[in-house]
Amino acid sequence: MTADLNWQEVNFDGLVGPTHNYAGLSVGNKASLSNANATSNPRAAARQGLAKMRLMLSLGVPQGILPPHQRPDPQLLAELGLPASATIDQVPGDLRSIAMSASAMWTANAATVSPSADTGDGRLHITPANLLTIAHRCVEPPQTTAILRTIFSDRHHFMVHEPLPRHSRFSDEGAANHNRVVGDHGQPAIHLFVYGREDGEDLGGPFPRRQTKLAGKLIADSHGLDPSRVVFARQSAKAIDAGAFHNDVVAVVNKTVVFYHEDAFERPLDSLLSEMPPDAPGIHAVQVGRERVPLDAAIRTYLFNSQLVSLPQGKMVLITPDNVNDEDSTRRCLEEIAADPNHPIAEVHTMNLRQSMRNGGGPACLRLRVAMAGPQRDALTGRVLATVSLLDELERWVDHHYRDVLTADDLGDPSLAEESGAALDELTQILQLGSLYPFQQ
Repeated sequence: MTADLNWQEVNFDGLVGPTHNYAGLSVGNKASLSNANATSNPRAAARQGLAKMRLMLSLGVPQGILPPHQRPDPQLLAELGLPASATIDQVPGDLRSIAMSASAMWTANAATVSPSADTGDGRLHITPANLLTIAHRCVEPPQTTAILRTIFSDRHHFMVHEPLPRHSRFSDEGAANHNRVVGDHGQPAIHLFVYGREDGEDLGGPFPRRQTKLAGKLIADSHGLDPSRVVFARQSAKAIDAGAFHNDVVAVVNKTVVFYHEDAFERPLDSLLSEMPPDAPGIHAVQVGRERVPLDAAIRTYLFNSQLVSLPQGKMVLITPDNVNDEDSTRRCLEEIAADPNHPIAEVHTMNLRQSMRNGGGPACLRLRVAMAGPQRDALTGRVLATVSLLDELERWVDHHYRDVLTADDLGDPSLAEESGAALDELTQILQLGSLYPFQQ
């Protein structure tokens, strides 16, 4: 692949769904657990997500959109033994929050992506994550796969694989544990797969080790990646047990810059970098030490669950949640970065994503990175590349369809599911995606 193909990285954000709620379902995610059964604000959550997309556009960063899932999930209802005509109030009370979860908004867990510059057949490869460790997320892969196969439907340019088998040996959490190290997006890259456990190890610790090394190996092989350009790194047990359920809670990579906490990896980063091939690009490692920012503060504020992106003119910008201002250590860290004219991160922008953050998802959770050449972007199905006018239309759609307030008891209200269906039906028309959802088939 060459530069004349106009390579760009598109951040595909998940639209926050109409059933956005706080059920405390995510074991190992301290923010999710601490806000269990709190009242949520779906309209505000969706608008905060759209505001982040608008910021990205204003910075000149291409922005994609992935739609929410249908809720309740009809396949889950069938697997629970309920008839096709069942309504949410017929689902056992303790399972309603799973059936109505809006967690597909965190598209960093949607899939692992290998751009065509790296793959054996020259196509962009996507493997949807199986997300089997956590009950409310393991229901997502069928709809995620259908959505990705609709948008990336051109088989000349794209290959959307089946998720890995639904067994703990193959536990896969998607791009939240995968990084692509590259000088320019159209060049062959180094793929850094981060895992929590080896094949044969149990979930371990007080919090589950969700990602397996085997899953990363199988994905790398099926995508046709050069084995000499694939590096596996174990996430530190200390970070996982402190609440870093995915590696993107303690590290973020953009091109050749690795911005990470000292406790992110089990081995020192220098040791991992030594495994890279001789032609690998030079890495600019930006370590934040535990003395500078304690691990618990980094996880509490999601300092590293930020978007690190390159602007058209080349400089890098960090998009952080405004929660970083709640802690002196993280606030000072970012002030020092912004004040250093020689730092690889030239600017820092903070965003109000408190609705997502209360469920344990920061800016990096909300997006799936997809590096594409110009012809591939042209081959996408639907109206999924954001423009100002499209975001305006989506804000009006949210204001019309989303509830302002949602309580735990509301999840059992059949009218909420009906409202959500009406919203998604209109959304498929706005995004020009056809009959996307099970209820439209």
